Amino acid sequence: MRVVLSGGGTGGHIYPAVAVARQCEAEDPDAAFLYIGGKRGLESKLVPQENLPFESIDITGFRRSLSLENVKTVIRFLQGVRTSKTLLKQFKPDVVVGTGGYVCGPVVYAASRLGIPTIIHEQNAIPGLTNSFLSRYADTVAVSFEGSEAAFPKARNILYTGNPRATTVRKADRSRGFASLGLPEDSTIVLVVGGSRGAKAINQAMIEMAPQLSSLPGVHFVYVTGEGYFDSTVDEIRAQAGSLPDCLHVLPYVHNMPEVLACTSLIVNRAGASFLAEITSLGIPSVLIPSPNVTNNHQEANARTLEQAGAAVMILEKSLSGQTLFKSIAHIMKDAGVRESMSAASLRLGKPDSAEVFLQEIRRLAGSR
Repeated sequence: MRVVLSGGGTGGHIYPAVAVARQCEAEDPDAAFLYIGGKRGLESKLVPQENLPFESIDITGFRRSLSLENVKTVIRFLQGVRTSKTLLKQFKPDVVVGTGGYVCGPVVYAASRLGIPTIIHEQNAIPGLTNSFLSRYADTVAVSFEGSEAAFPKARNILYTGNPRATTVRKADRSRGFASLGLPEDSTIVLVVGGSRGAKAINQAMIEMAPQLSSLPGVHFVYVTGEGYFDSTVDEIRAQAGSLPDCLHVLPYVHNMPEVLACTSLIVNRAGASFLAEITSLGIPSVLIPSPNVTNNHQEANARTLEQAGAAVMILEKSLSGQTLFKSIAHIMKDAGVRESMSAASLRLGKPDSAEVFLQEIRRLAGSR
């Protein structure tokens, strides 16, 4: 089977596509792939590291106000469609998969014009502009949150698949996670992370609560700052607490996140959809701090889904401080019953077979030609 993948801008759009490729490889070692991304997107760096063939187009997203830049975006879109058609004709895919981000707009649209079966995946509870546009052209719209199907009234076919990234994480080796952190396998870990680039607000709250961490004996805090924040954050913690507490392990970035998640007892993070798919696949309780700087405030909608199910505590960024964050963490970590209840609720929301379900639909679409 020959598959074109497209999606980019953030890891939340890229990693589900990679997860689909890995599931394809597991079931069909002869499968061939082409990933079409943006010239300047994060995918241009991450995808080649995954040993997937990569081609790029020049595309930018629409601004939500009238501007000359939107005229340029339309021109880039049309040019992207032409380039995508050329790449698709050369590669001859059986199916094209779009996992979100503006780059998959011209790719999936070009495929639909060429009569190639297409499937798009929406990670969030509230769809983005690109997927809303593409839903009328794609053969199948796959959604991550059960009940969000109504967000695509013009879709031909809607399928609840969950997020394929969940399957990748479910298979992770927790022993390797502990080893990579240099911690014994019976350690209790609270993982604090603000996304692949970090989050200033979460970093500030962590700096403020650093002096209190030792009041939770036996708990190790693994704190991922984001590479751009690492040096300044470590300096500020030392200034605030006198030195780095023995229970605090500060890292700029985690390259083996699935393995680290597999050994985590509680996570504090943003509410990006791929991350939520990962933690629910493993049944990890969470304290969620949705980013307010995203389209349609979709992270708050994502977080509320987990909070209403009893799997998470949500703190809005405007209410975030070292005190509010530590209070939520301490409440969960001091009460095994609360933690177990949240873990069970998280696991009920998880869909660890997501990549398998997604691949079944790819095979169906490829066979329909």
